[in-house]
Amino acid sequence: MTPLFLAIGTFVSTMAGGTFALKNKSRLHYILGFTAGIILGVLAFDILPEIFKITQQFHLDPTKAMVALVCGFLLFHIIEKTILLHHAHEHEYGKHKHPQVGVLSALALAGHSFMDGIGIGLGFQVNATVGIAVAIAVIGHDFADGLNTVSLMLNNKNSSKRARNLLLIDAAAPILGVATTYFFTLSEANLAVYLGFFAGFLLYIGASDILPQAHEESSSRWTIALTVLGTIFMFAVTRFV
Repeated sequence: MTPLFLAIGTFVSTMAGGTFALKNKSRLHYILGFTAGIILGVLAFDILPEIFKITQQFHLDPTKAMVALVCGFLLFHIIEKTILLHHAHEHEYGKHKHPQVGVLSALALAGHSFMDGIGIGLGFQVNATVGIAVAIAVIGHDFADGLNTVSLMLNNKNSSKRARNLLLIDAAAPILGVATTYFFTLSEANLAVYLGFFAGFLLYIGASDILPQAHEESSSRWTIALTVLGTIFMFAVTRFV
């Protein structure tokens, strides 16, 4: 039941992020900076070593996992930039925003959160340490997901009530994702490929999404320090937990 218990943590984190968005964003950069460090630590100290361990133990070709890493990075890059193309072109025509754009973008985030839940469940299929490490990264990231869901809804002229409804959908998605992993398992070869794909996804959201957001409006030495602290924290988790 540990994966489902941690999935409840993602629910709480997403709801907290959405509630924070409804009130203020003045200290968000600190949280995002720490989250970026956590993601870096998960990649460097847990997921990549686990990929190499699996490939060596079962005499697998590590190239496949690395190809999956690149595919994961590029896939989420393409999806995100495709969704944002409409927003970019709208700036050319002045300020006009549409509620349906906010709803569709929020639903896309919910689909992403569902995949986060699958990531937690499959992480536990590798071992408990990988599962916990992935869950910590997802919980930290889901705070930003909740904030982004509400921001997208409100910025596109949706009501606060509708924003809260979409926030609930986004928050529940990881729990459903974890639940699906109780119905299937992956072989060691497929686990290595999956971990590579998930590593590419984490690399993208950390380097291209969370870290730039952390420094977008209020970059400071404290934000940088928290990123370093997040990395050290994950090193400690992977070594001593």
